[in-house]
Amino acid sequence: MKLRHICIVLFCSLLAFGCGQFGQVRSVQREDLFTLDIGKMEDQLALFSFDRNRGMRRADIAMRDGLIYISDGNGGKILRFNSYGDLLFMIYNEETNPPPLTLRPLEEGSLVTRWAISHPLREPTQITVDSRNHIFVRDRLPYERHSVDPLTGVLLDNVILHFDADGRFIDYLGREGIGGTPFPRIENIFTTLRDELVVVCRLPGGWNVYWYDAQGFFLFVVHLENDAIPIPLDRDDVVPSLDMISVGHNARRLYIKVDYYRHIHDETTGARTGIEPDSSVIWVMDAEGGIWERYVELPFFEHTALSQNRRLISRMPYSVIGITRSERVFLAFPLEGGYSIRVMSLAAGAAGEQRRGFIEIDNADMQFNAFSLSPDGILSGLLAGDWQVRLVWWRTDRFFGV
Repeated sequence: MKLRHICIVLFCSLLAFGCGQFGQVRSVQREDLFTLDIGKMEDQLALFSFDRNRGMRRADIAMRDGLIYISDGNGGKILRFNSYGDLLFMIYNEETNPPPLTLRPLEEGSLVTRWAISHPLREPTQITVDSRNHIFVRDRLPYERHSVDPLTGVLLDNVILHFDADGRFIDYLGREGIGGTPFPRIENIFTTLRDELVVVCRLPGGWNVYWYDAQGFFLFVVHLENDAIPIPLDRDDVVPSLDMISVGHNARRLYIKVDYYRHIHDETTGARTGIEPDSSVIWVMDAEGGIWERYVELPFFEHTALSQNRRLISRMPYSVIGITRSERVFLAFPLEGGYSIRVMSLAAGAAGEQRRGFIEIDNADMQFNAFSLSPDGILSGLLAGDWQVRLVWWRTDRFFGV
């Protein structure tokens, strides 16, 4: 797939908190940080395969304390930049990358200020960084090390690689912790304010959430079966669909987004003819106790269209970008020309308070992008074009007070 040039202008009109009442209109400006060329050199991103034998692999982004971390699944490398675009270090696979020209090897006692470290990365994708600036990245094992879970029949081929603040490899984590057996499909990884690591895996019949302490030792696992997803008491004849799982920053808490769909019946025969969106909520769970504490109703994105002089309203669930330490959830829905954005409070006593806006993006420029939301509410983006990648952020922490 050919990547097209992306140029994003953010016109984010935000509404003051209140019960659906419009307040003062404001705007959030995008800050362009720096650009990278697409390629294989140390200050470039591969993004798509230069080798016909390698398929498309994603890139991911994390931002911590003003530093930008990028995992390049096609290039087999991890990069750390400051907000001015200076490449500080690179962890790279020597088999898929040329020797670095501007970076020096990191050796004991060396005084280098910009360095490169070799590690056999294969497909680094999801990435997260803790308060120590330790890096955790999901990678895939070589084929000969794949295995199958005898109980579920699920392929086990994912591990989490742990690097220190200088990019030195510490160890890898599997399901049991340090050196453990591989994970099934990893959907996302998180670090908390305690520097605990959380790994969210998807299974055919549900989800597993693995929790580890700051040293990588296993703490507990939460099993979420698809047929055990709760349904609010005031709903009937609905089908739940678990959409995503996020993690609390301050406590061992899970935020689980569930979309509910209602059966459509033929008015004449009463037979079921399909399903339509009914509601969308985020359940809050005490992860250690496995207790469902409460849920918060989420709004639908509503789109109005005219057809044969009739006004038609379609309702569709938002996607979750992330959740801040103050329990505000960032929601997004793709539209013609951009994204509709909502920010809602999930905190007890303030649940439902919200602001909304719009990120305007040219339709041709929505081929590839990755976003990261920091615990303080800074939204960062990696936006890819034909020949360049643009790194940007929106200081929504200043605007929303998140």
